[in-house]
Amino acid sequence: MAILLLFALLLLTQGQAFPTENPVLKNASALDTVYPEIAEYSNTSEQYSTQASPLGSSRQIPQTIIVGVRKGGTRALLEMLDIHPNIVVAATEVHFFDWDENYVKGIEWYRNLMPFSYENQITIEKTPGYFTAPQTPERIHEMNSSIKLLLILRDPTERVISDYTQVYYNRLENRKPVQAFEDIVIKNGALNTKYKAIQRSLYDLHMERWLKYFTLDQIHIVDGNNLIKSPLTELQKVERFLDLPPRIVSSNFYFNQTKGFYCIRSDGKERCLHESKGRPHPVVNETVLEQLYSYFREHNKRFYNMVNQSFDWH
Repeated sequence: MAILLLFALLLLTQGQAFPTENPVLKNASALDTVYPEIAEYSNTSEQYSTQASPLGSSRQIPQTIIVGVRKGGTRALLEMLDIHPNIVVAATEVHFFDWDENYVKGIEWYRNLMPFSYENQITIEKTPGYFTAPQTPERIHEMNSSIKLLLILRDPTERVISDYTQVYYNRLENRKPVQAFEDIVIKNGALNTKYKAIQRSLYDLHMERWLKYFTLDQIHIVDGNNLIKSPLTELQKVERFLDLPPRIVSSNFYFNQTKGFYCIRSDGKERCLHESKGRPHPVVNETVLEQLYSYFREHNKRFYNMVNQSFDWH
């Protein structure tokens, strides 16, 4: 039986070092304050799969959604959770709740993009754009008011730099002009707070919208910084939050010295995240870093109070 592909792979080229001497960077002309959005994974699936379901399985609307945040570690979290036998994951970022053109296609279109699962399994999808999209909390609540949500966050300044890095390399690969980080973040001597990457890191403002529709016990916050250093610790917390039997163990991970982060070992196979992950970040001016730390400090404190939890952020 013919199997229609549900997603298109986006080919990315790995950067070996951050090209600070790139001539395009030096000669960049005036750009928009914010680079155009480039989706990490493009959702091009317009057709339903004709694949027959394995006996006793069916496609289910997700019981859990990883709602963000962009460049927070959502892909790593999803792939690590995929180790668990009671979890099945969607292959692509669906962008159902944040993209109007997908949302109007309806819940059955959404369901048909999910993998087949059995009764004892939880279906999970992840779309980082959900966390910052204003319309998303209400839409998810309308679908399932008792759903469990996973939110992975990292130091907001590090997230801004990682956000910039992704767009930087995407623009280079597409032969588009680029700007230095400092030239985007600082405008007329002051922090450019309208820069979208900075706006995405204002976790308190986004969380405020989610708490209008969901209680804190429905949202589990994964520490993205700690997931990098101690993946098992964070994943065991997720297992407990989802009421799953503990099946993820330390032997499921090994540290790859070349890549500089943990890779996954499961079912006798080893795999690491895509080559686009772990790209080198630019060396940022210390004064600019301090401006970012200072700007986020009060927002971070407010966020800690909202979620009754603190993190080791600047």
